[in-house]
Amino acid sequence: MKAVVMAGGKGTRLRPLTVNLPKPMVPVVGKPVMEHIVELLKKHGIVDIVVTLQFMPEVIRGYFSDGTSLEMNISYAVEDSPLGTAGSVRNVQSFLGKETFLVISGDALTDINLTDLIDFHKRKGALATVCLKSVENPLDFGLVITNAEGRIERFLEKPDWSQVFSDTINTGIYVLEPEIFDHIESQREVDFARNVFPRLLKQGQNLYGYTADGYWCDIGNLEHYRQAHRDVLDGKVDVCIPGAKMRRDIWVGENGEIARNVDIFGPVFIGNHSKIKAGARLGEYTVIGDNVVVGDSSVIDRTIIWDNTFIGDMANIRGAIIGKNCDIRNMVIIEEGVAIGDDCKVRERAIIKHDVRVYPSKIIDMGAFIKRSIIWESRGTRTLFRKEGVRGLLNIDITPEVATKLAMAYGTTLPPNSKVTTSRDASRASRMIKRAMISGLLSTGVHIQDLRVAPPAVNRFNVHTGRAEGGVHARAWPSDPNIVQINFFNSNGIDIDMNQQREIEKFYHIEEFRRAFYDEVGEIVFPARTVEYYRNALLSAIDLNVIQQTRLKVILDYAYGSASLILPSILGRLRTDVVSINAYTDEDIAMVTEELNVSLDRLSSMVNAFKADLGVMIDSASEKIYLVDENGDVVPPPRMLLLLIKLMGQRGRGGKIIVPLTATSRAEELAESYDCEIVRTKASSSAIMEASMAEGAIFAGDLYGSYIFPKFLPAYDAVMAFCKILELLSLKGEPISHLLHSLPEFNVDKETVSCSWEMMGVVMRKIAEECKHHNQPVELIDGVKIFEKDGWVLILPDAEEPVFHLFCESRDSKNTRFYLDKYASLIRSIVA
Repeated sequence: MKAVVMAGGKGTRLRPLTVNLPKPMVPVVGKPVMEHIVELLKKHGIVDIVVTLQFMPEVIRGYFSDGTSLEMNISYAVEDSPLGTAGSVRNVQSFLGKETFLVISGDALTDINLTDLIDFHKRKGALATVCLKSVENPLDFGLVITNAEGRIERFLEKPDWSQVFSDTINTGIYVLEPEIFDHIESQREVDFARNVFPRLLKQGQNLYGYTADGYWCDIGNLEHYRQAHRDVLDGKVDVCIPGAKMRRDIWVGENGEIARNVDIFGPVFIGNHSKIKAGARLGEYTVIGDNVVVGDSSVIDRTIIWDNTFIGDMANIRGAIIGKNCDIRNMVIIEEGVAIGDDCKVRERAIIKHDVRVYPSKIIDMGAFIKRSIIWESRGTRTLFRKEGVRGLLNIDITPEVATKLAMAYGTTLPPNSKVTTSRDASRASRMIKRAMISGLLSTGVHIQDLRVAPPAVNRFNVHTGRAEGGVHARAWPSDPNIVQINFFNSNGIDIDMNQQREIEKFYHIEEFRRAFYDEVGEIVFPARTVEYYRNALLSAIDLNVIQQTRLKVILDYAYGSASLILPSILGRLRTDVVSINAYTDEDIAMVTEELNVSLDRLSSMVNAFKADLGVMIDSASEKIYLVDENGDVVPPPRMLLLLIKLMGQRGRGGKIIVPLTATSRAEELAESYDCEIVRTKASSSAIMEASMAEGAIFAGDLYGSYIFPKFLPAYDAVMAFCKILELLSLKGEPISHLLHSLPEFNVDKETVSCSWEMMGVVMRKIAEECKHHNQPVELIDGVKIFEKDGWVLILPDAEEPVFHLFCESRDSKNTRFYLDKYASLIRSIVA
């Protein structure tokens, strides 16, 4: 059998280690990772291989040559442009001939039994067999779901936690029949997992998944690289470690010199011709390359040092990775997580703080204190985006440096000369962060339209109407003014999706930003009539006459938010009797979540005192709206959502109404009675906004008081929601309490169950299997939604915390509690 070794990877997330080295050549315990793969192929009798190359092909070709030294026959195919996994294989069809062949990545570490994989493929008579592996955290990989016989049922590329229905992932190892070439276009970028296999699945072809028991690690980032070394030294992966074994867990290469009074705490690997001088201490999981010198009394712990590097006397290096040909002088301190590229010089007594990246050929001066990456700005973090944008403690998690770097990453994803609209709330913290972001965007050649203090909806409107290609809004977090939040909008004015988030995170972490020349730096303008355009468009989108004729009496609480800058001029056109409170912005005042109930109680009292028809509070972000009826009773947001579904349906025009999966099933009953269609989507803001852009959508809302009227703007906008609610209530001519009383009752409850990150994928898979075993219908849009006889249960993993959220609805509240307890107990039993 022949094999294709995919070796075109750049190793972007391994930088600075891979700036001068293709990813397959990254050393793992004395050998390039690709050499471990070649040895695995040889072990299983596969000696004829073709290696697909793109990035720095001569480095790989020069090392392996024709394979004679390894008793292999190695050919090469160099790609001028990326062809994808399937396109690369299609490019070497002539080498493979008419026989079954294997495809394997040259930059992963594995000891999977390829013979068993091939035997499985042949027994099943498969067109393609995907080698699968169960992993603890499947988020960065493509998921594959199979039935009991191993036949593939579904592919899911790089999911979020709500889509983790299994913990078996695609390893990138495939056994394929030559007929596969009939399904791959030539000279085009085509991927097996994203293009070919899903298409074959739809055609009903024989696609199987083989779940392997062996070791597999995708060396996708620096932490994976460290873990691969630990696993090799611990014997978790069956590979050939070069050198002689001095003790149970210490390997030393040829001509290694170790002074007598050196302390070594295994497992440790020391390469050929390396010298460890007197008084040095090598801690566990230390890997020393060839021709390395470790000076007197230096401490090296859990550190990987590449070939030809010099470490001076009394250095202290812990948990770092140091590239080849580096010169680390006396008394240098290098902390955990540091990665230093090739050919760097670190002078005496310099200190490099944790997680700093130093790119190749840099010089760090004597005594320097380095806490940011060289040459670029501050260090990266693993995850930036949360459910609702980027947020963190001001000047701890979100600093001006972080904001600038984040904006540079965002600007790099946009074409040069793009326009971005910026805005903020009234807080000083938001002003500081927004200005830092403006600087970052300008430096990438992006032009700024700054609205200063404005509701995010005005920013979104400016983008949505084509005046900008994107938007950024900074604000204080409603539950804690010490936390700042940054939201990014795409060209439609809605929250960016996960793909765009990952693109921003990629540039943020690798710190490779587009940098404008002096004549390309972006400009800042302050659009003069944006609010006027927004106001005129909003007034055109509502029925002014019916509102003016009814003249409802309203108590309106602005919660010190930016809606107070927009809504007063609109109220003049509505001719509604309004008593306004907290109708100004103040940089020192922010209404936090804990004060919400107190504010609503005060609003209720004012409604009763003024005998008003309605009480309304718009949150400080101008995205949520809370209502109080004419009796002073607060309207629960889930009930208000039902009322708006009914009122929009009674207009008699039909259309689609978008709600989250967690909304009551009574929504469908109401919508159907008015020839409307309920479309359910994930509960995130970006998902609801994206769904509201569909043709025929007339309304969208969540369970927390945020509503969308997409014909005006496909995003949350409390000002528009306020005006539209006035219109709908005026059309009915009934007190809001009567309308609420006519709604069907419902019982929706929720519970939270703790679960470690490592077990989340296992829990989702076992629950899905349990439902399949009992033939229970399930829905896999967001988490696992299980339909019971008289209701449903939604099991939703949290994207930020290691917990599951359980939502349940049944016509009987006792059954609701029963189902919640049932599935909470099931999760706890799996975790235990």
